[in-house]
Order: sequence, then structure tokens, then C-alpha cells
Amino acid sequence: MANSKPKKAVAKKSSASSKAKAKNSTAPAKKKVTKNVAEKKVGAEVKTKKVEAVKVKEVPFKKDAKEPGFFKALFAKKCDKSENILTIFKGKKIWGAIIAEVFGTMLLSIVLLTLGVYQPLYMFFVFVGLTLLTFGLSGANLNPIITVGMMASRRMSAIRGVLYIIAQILGAWLGFLIVKAFVVGAGQDPAEVLPKMAAIEGEGDAFLSAFWMVTMIEFVGSLIIGLTFARALQFKRSALTFAMFVAGGVVVAFLFAIIVSSNFASLSDNFLLNPAIALMYQILPTSGAEVSDVLGKIAIALGAHVAFPILGSVVGFCISDIASVFNGEKLDV
Repeated sequence: MANSKPKKAVAKKSSASSKAKAKNSTAPAKKKVTKNVAEKKVGAEVKTKKVEAVKVKEVPFKKDAKEPGFFKALFAKKCDKSENILTIFKGKKIWGAIIAEVFGTMLLSIVLLTLGVYQPLYMFFVFVGLTLLTFGLSGANLNPIITVGMMASRRMSAIRGVLYIIAQILGAWLGFLIVKAFVVGAGQDPAEVLPKMAAIEGEGDAFLSAFWMVTMIEFVGSLIIGLTFARALQFKRSALTFAMFVAGGVVVAFLFAIIVSSNFASLSDNFLLNPAIALMYQILPTSGAEVSDVLGKIAIALGAHVAFPILGSVVGFCISDIASVFNGEKLDV
């Protein structure tokens, strides 16, 4: 019995030593596995860094784009280059723009035929309201001189400009019919109640003086409107700022025309600064001694109230664009 006890102790020692050996034998294997995993991760990171380095090296160096020259920036096309007579009707927005121009010019015609042009304060609020009403749809041209100025400065395509002008004339005519219907309904004679543009009359030097006075008033007033509208395009992101800017320019133009025509030319009812509505003011004569006489008067009226205002607006747009290019501003629609 005394000899059996040591044997058990020896057995226990041997089992403990075998377990220790087993642990010692597995420990290096685990260390090797972890080392291999770490080496693989390091290798993968090195490879990715090499790939990234290669990619960075392959990217070409980009030079700063040169600013366009003066004339290139001035005469660059600022409207949609793909817009033409074949593509403009593919979208529905053009119809909304035409409706806005018709409706806006109709309301403007009604106001001018009833209030007249000698109410600058009323004109300010009218133009602010109509500009806010139509700005998001058509850009709030509401005047052929603005539309031609937009076309001349390449902010609007030719086909869109023609459609706008047709819409403006149609809107002015509808406004005239509405006011005329109210006048007839009140039992009055439209020929006596509705306003008319003062005819450019006289002989010799007196005629030339009256003609050039009227045309210069229309020219300078339209230049102010065109210049103001072109500058207002820089603030088109804020509709209210744009509307107040445009309305302010229109009021300044009307004040200039009122002061010059009444104080220096002794004229009245001889300007309107809107060819579409001027046609509704019966500027075109219908009678004369001969056909040539009638045609001559029509040419004089169209020159004074249509051609010169359009030319003045185009000059205003050009002055604004030239000043913007010199100032380093980006010309926008």
C-alpha cells in the first residue's frame, strides 16, 4: 500500500507535463498564425498605398482656365444654344412664358390706358407687381424694347424673342379691347375718351425740331429702361430685388420723359416707351391728302415710337454688358 501512492503522483506529474508540452507546442503555432495575418495586412496596406501613389501620379496637372477675352465674353451666347424653331415647342415651359407675356402686357396696357404715364408713383407699384407676377414664367419682359435688347445681347434666342413680341402685341390689343368695352358700356365715345399719342406735326424746321425732340425722349428713356433691366439681371435670384430694380428704372425713365417733354419741349402725350402699347394709342394715322402722305406719317410714327425706342434699349444693354465685362462680372441671362 505504501508503494502505490507514489505511482499516482508520478502519473499526475506525467499528465501535467504532457499538457504543458502540448500548450508549449500550440503556442508557437498561434504566434505564427497571428504573425502571418499581420504580415498579410501590412502587405495589403503597402499595396494599396502603392496603387494610390500610382493613381496620384497618373492624374495630369490641370492648369487654371484662362479667362475669356473681352469681345468673346461680350458677344458670347448666353441663352440655351440648343433652342431653335425645331426644339422650342418640345417643352411646355414656352407656353407658360407666352401666356405670362400676354397676360402681363394686357394688364400693363389697361393701367396705362386708364391712369396714363403721368403717375410715376402708381407706375412703380404697378411694375413691381407685374414683374413679380410674370418673372418666374417669362422673365417679365412685357415690352418689345426689352425683348429686342435681350436678343441683341444674345440672352434670348431669335424664335423665343419673336414669340414674346407677338404675345406682347396681342396682350396690348386685348387690354385695349377691355378698356374700350368699359368705355362703350358707360355710353361714351372711345375716340374721345381713350388717350392718343400727340402727332408730330409742323413744317420745315418746326417739324424737324418736334420729330427729333420726340425721338430723343423715346431713345433716352428706353436706354434707361434697357440699361436698368440688364443690370437687374445680376440680381435675378431675388425676384423682389429684381422687380424693384426694374420698376425703379422705369420710373426714372418716365420722370426724365415728363420733365424734358413738358419743361423743355412744351409737348405732352408724346411718349410711352413701349412700342406694343404705343400702337394701341393710335399712333398710326388713317387719313391724309394722298396715300404717300399717309405712308409718310406712318413711317414717322413708327420711327419715333418703335424704331428709336428699340435702338435705345439695345444701346442700354450694350452699355451694361461693356461695363460688366470691364468690372469682371459674369454676364448672365
